Amino acid sequence: MITGLIKFIINAIKCVLFVLVLIGIYMFVLGVKENKYTYMSPTLEKDDWILIDKLSYRFNDIKRGDVVTFFYKNPSYLIGRVVGLPGEKIEFKDGKLYVNDEHIDEFYLKKENTEDYIIEKIPENMYFILSDNRLHSFDSRDESVGLIEKEDIFGKAVVRIWPLNKIGIIKNY
Repeated sequence: MITGLIKFIINAIKCVLFVLVLIGIYMFVLGVKENKYTYMSPTLEKDDWILIDKLSYRFNDIKRGDVVTFFYKNPSYLIGRVVGLPGEKIEFKDGKLYVNDEHIDEFYLKKENTEDYIIEKIPENMYFILSDNRLHSFDSRDESVGLIEKEDIFGKAVVRIWPLNKIGIIKNY
């Protein structure tokens, strides 16, 4: 009877440890988010579910072209593409993106349609993040969103996991 009880306790401890490991992975390594809007179309569609890498930005820099999730009016979040990095000048002229006066080809967009816009210099630890669906979006161009602080970017979108017929790697350019 005692060996049965010991086996039960050992199995219970294993189950608890397994659950704690899963919780740790979810909190610190990977997350799952639903794309609630059409802002990232055609890259992501409304109701797509994506896997978020929460760990990589602890060891690597955020890069232009990364699709990221960031806090917006906590606890809510938005998904967007990093367009401008700290220290850069961002300008949209005639619907085209210029970074430090150099044209950037945004080939991932269906259409380049962005009103003229300029930021002379993005402050340190801040990022200019736009949606891929520029005509119908909510991003850094909107005063209520503005530039995004590095600490508010909580992960990189890496894989679309739903719907099943669209499972695949999310292209970060």
